Amino acid sequence: MDFFDRFAIPNPTPTIFASMVAIALTVIAIIVVLTYFKKWGYLWREWLTTVDHKRIGIMYLLSAILMLFRGGVDAIMMRAQTAIPENTFLNAQEYNEVFTTHGVVMIIFMAMAFIMALMNFVVPLQIGARDVAFPRLNALSFWLYFMGAMLFNISFVIGGSPSSGWSSYFPLAANEFSPSVGTNYYMLAIQIAGLGTLITGINFIVTILKFRAPGMKLMKMPMFTWSALITNMIIVFAFPVLTVALAMGTMDRLFGTHFFATTNGGMDMLWANFFWVWGHPEVYILILPAFGIYSEIIPTFARRNLYGYKSMVVSIVAISALSFLVWVHHFYAMGQGALVNSIFSIATMAIAVPTGVKIFNWLLTLWKGKIVFTTPMLYSVGFIPIFTIGGVTGVMLGMASADYQYTNTMFLVAHFHLVIIPGVVFAMIAGLFYWWPKMFGFMLNEKLGKWSFWFIAIGVCLTFFPMFISGLDGQARRMYTYSEATGFGIWNMLSFIGALMLAVGFALIVYNIYYSIRYASRDISSDPWDARSLEWATHSPVPEYNFAITPQVNSSEAFWDAKKKGHELFKGKFKEIHMPNNSGVPFIMCCFFFLFGFAFVFSMWVVAIIAAIGIFACMTHRSFERDHGRHISVGEIKKTEEKLGGAKK
Repeated sequence: MDFFDRFAIPNPTPTIFASMVAIALTVIAIIVVLTYFKKWGYLWREWLTTVDHKRIGIMYLLSAILMLFRGGVDAIMMRAQTAIPENTFLNAQEYNEVFTTHGVVMIIFMAMAFIMALMNFVVPLQIGARDVAFPRLNALSFWLYFMGAMLFNISFVIGGSPSSGWSSYFPLAANEFSPSVGTNYYMLAIQIAGLGTLITGINFIVTILKFRAPGMKLMKMPMFTWSALITNMIIVFAFPVLTVALAMGTMDRLFGTHFFATTNGGMDMLWANFFWVWGHPEVYILILPAFGIYSEIIPTFARRNLYGYKSMVVSIVAISALSFLVWVHHFYAMGQGALVNSIFSIATMAIAVPTGVKIFNWLLTLWKGKIVFTTPMLYSVGFIPIFTIGGVTGVMLGMASADYQYTNTMFLVAHFHLVIIPGVVFAMIAGLFYWWPKMFGFMLNEKLGKWSFWFIAIGVCLTFFPMFISGLDGQARRMYTYSEATGFGIWNMLSFIGALMLAVGFALIVYNIYYSIRYASRDISSDPWDARSLEWATHSPVPEYNFAITPQVNSSEAFWDAKKKGHELFKGKFKEIHMPNNSGVPFIMCCFFFLFGFAFVFSMWVVAIIAAIGIFACMTHRSFERDHGRHISVGEIKKTEEKLGGAKK
């Protein structure tokens, strides 16, 4: 009986019971399909043990899409609850859990995974590398992220979800006010996934600095690679702060320490400072790769080189530096003095300058361009006005005196989403459509892609523009119900209709993937977009070794110059290629991490010790393992190249 009491949901509802049934049926279906089609061996050999950066990127992508719909269901539930006054679709506790999990899933487990997917797949190709610097660490990074995501998501049906907000402020997140294990899940799941992200940061910095093709100086790197380099530098500086904060929060909850308590020498504002010292750079960990994606797509479909390459690089560096100097603007109303608020207000407005430089660079790239409105280009052009509105309202929020009016209202919710959705989600979808043929050897349907764009673009505006009005009228965020007398009903109903449009748009993307898998032509060139950077110089889909001959680079648009100016990219003859072997150790080790996290959530110390021993056993095995990889012979390379037909122009 104690077993069931321990794992029981504190506030069971029909929604939770339905989710339990759905999860159980999904797991059974997966097991049945893998068994019936005899794919267990294939799954282990080709995916669970892979160290290939391209396959790891695809696994990140699938995980991100899964998390997008997990977080999207939360969003629809919130909009449905507030669509009409005094609604009873969700009770207060359910609403708290839903908005908490929505924020965490979308930021940590969806957006971050989408970024890692595209960085993993594209960056080594753009710099002409065979793989990342540390392939096994790359696999470990993915499985840490995946196990962290799974640990967080099972909280919904085992033990209960966290309910203290995605920022999990203390003392609300302390045992006194959050007695269920939900916040334990929060602390440990994000900790595990965050370790994977930190490892990724180190891995990609080394990869970009040390594994570039001959001739590719720093100022000749494609803009997406530049954004990836700076993003991973931010990760390396910011994520240790989150790691320490989560460790201290875990100790407060499980071992009775008082780091963030309001008594016995604790300081609840310490958590707020730690969280936002990580949290605001985290916004730019999401945004900067998106800027890099737009900087690849806009020149490709404007048929012009990127305007102001050097100023784009400088603005990325400036944004990354300023991102660490603005965290206090997240709690202007929490008791700082006028001087402190003024300093951070100035820093907040200053960060708009390099961001504005990038907007003008994209507009000047479009100026006099021969624009082709493909699906990726629609998202890239649509991003500019919507993101600008979100950014300008951010400057309004950044003014400390005005923020006293806006803070904790729906105005803030509208601002944040009008920055993150066009700034990150539009970029991820644009990048998905743009690099899909390179990933899979066929293109997504353009007609369906454009329909999805218009549903999503209009849906975003309809969902969040009304929140500016209701926020200025005084509607507080995180308020699960309101009376009819407030007048908020019309604005919330419009937001709900917009959210339904967003759901249709994302459903169209999934249908597009299904439709294209079944019906899209596989007879496409390796460069279907007439693109400019190095990843398009190899086959589609990409062979295991990426490039049969290491490319020789002369400019920041090496492939474009090879096509238009006759630069020779591939000099010399085929040579034997060294590649790493697959390994099951990262996957097994992360299974122990999952068990360790689950045991910690429920204070099952014997299980936690066993899991810790398993983790260290995997580390020990790797320390003494002698695996020098394998070599692909010249004969195998020739056979593969003949089969793929050479890089089509």
